[in-house]
Amino acid sequence: MAIFIACLVAYLLGSISFSFLIAKKIAGIDIRQHGSNNAGTTNTLRVLGKLPALLVLILDTLKGSVAVLIAMQLTDSLWVWMLAGFLAIIGHNWPVFFGFRGGKGVATTIGVVIALMFIPALYAGVIAIALIVIFRYVSLGSLAFVTLLPISLLLLQRPMEFVVGSLAILLLSYWRHRTNIVRLFKGQENKLGKKVAEHRG
Repeated sequence: MAIFIACLVAYLLGSISFSFLIAKKIAGIDIRQHGSNNAGTTNTLRVLGKLPALLVLILDTLKGSVAVLIAMQLTDSLWVWMLAGFLAIIGHNWPVFFGFRGGKGVATTIGVVIALMFIPALYAGVIAIALIVIFRYVSLGSLAFVTLLPISLLLLQRPMEFVVGSLAILLLSYWRHRTNIVRLFKGQENKLGKKVAEHRG
């Protein structure tokens, strides 16, 4: 029962789409119908500006961490902790409260890995942020982060449960960013600070 509760709570927490709620409150819009049509931090930045985007980033990160922390209180299983974190990301991507149309899960992923594997995540995050600063592609930094995370875990000899979980996150993130990957290879990806055309994936 504890495992079921941990997983259910994690998914439901993940399903709270803060970018949708904040955009609706501030501008009276469905964020998923503007910019890149994505319910996440980057699209909030492009459509609404820095402060709303910062708030979305903080809240989406927190829900990932809280989902894991709740699981930690309910069970000692590392597999369940990892599963709860993964389900929080799933909830963000496919939120039950918002017609299963969410974001790409980057901020929620950050929250999950901060709670589970802070030091490996820090190493991967520093490199990812550097890539974003240099190239100004948020998607590139996001993909670098999830790619470097399992490598960092292996090098630091962290539990195999976390390594396997980070690989699942990597595959999910690559799938959610598949259109971004195509645009990166074509040199058509939107750079940070550039307005994105309406109705792009």
